[in-house]
Amino acid sequence: MRSRLLPAGTLAAAVATALLAGGCGSGDDWSRPHAKATAVGTPGPGFLPASSPAPEATITPRPGSWNGVRPSDGYRVVLLTAGADRRTRTLVNAVTEWAEEERVSLRTITAAKPADFVPSISRAIELKPDLVVSAGDDLVDPLALVTPNHLDQQFLVVGAELAEPTANVTAADWAGASFRGEGLGMSSTYDSASFTPERAGRAVRAGVAAVLTGFTGNVIWLD
Repeated sequence: MRSRLLPAGTLAAAVATALLAGGCGSGDDWSRPHAKATAVGTPGPGFLPASSPAPEATITPRPGSWNGVRPSDGYRVVLLTAGADRRTRTLVNAVTEWAEEERVSLRTITAAKPADFVPSISRAIELKPDLVVSAGDDLVDPLALVTPNHLDQQFLVVGAELAEPTANVTAADWAGASFRGEGLGMSSTYDSASFTPERAGRAVRAGVAAVLTGFTGNVIWLD
């Protein structure tokens, strides 16, 4: 099913509005300063390539090589989601389960309709999390417009990817989940059945490990 996206003019106007939006309220718990997030542990052999990859490179780490990395205490994550399809629900569940296991401070922002897509990204940025995790194909094109304007905010796209990501956007993807935006459409290898809880969970952990170790702006490809 095709993404429900805003027309280009409407989307651009929404971006401009979102960029002018103010910060979160003073009563928000996250308004308190917290230590800079760090990686606890190190990835195993085969996670990082022998040489530095080119920007926007696709890297296939050795399975399980990311398991030795977890976020430090107080890690703040905003889960940004759109869509009620089974694929998106599977990704959302994987993120929430990972957050519970790792004791991550997680907040969820759901975009219910196309007009909410860009404003929801703005709200996520305003919370100043350590990481924004995106789940849902509908958010790919809005993220492509917004993320280049917020290079100090890290993003992780799970189960999809941006066609031309900036250095602050990492993706965790696989052959059956390679949606890259409305203009490119679905890959011939796209397979909704590939969105399993096990694969989604691996994608979340591998993607977060990449962000924590500074391996950003690339696509982490799972076998």
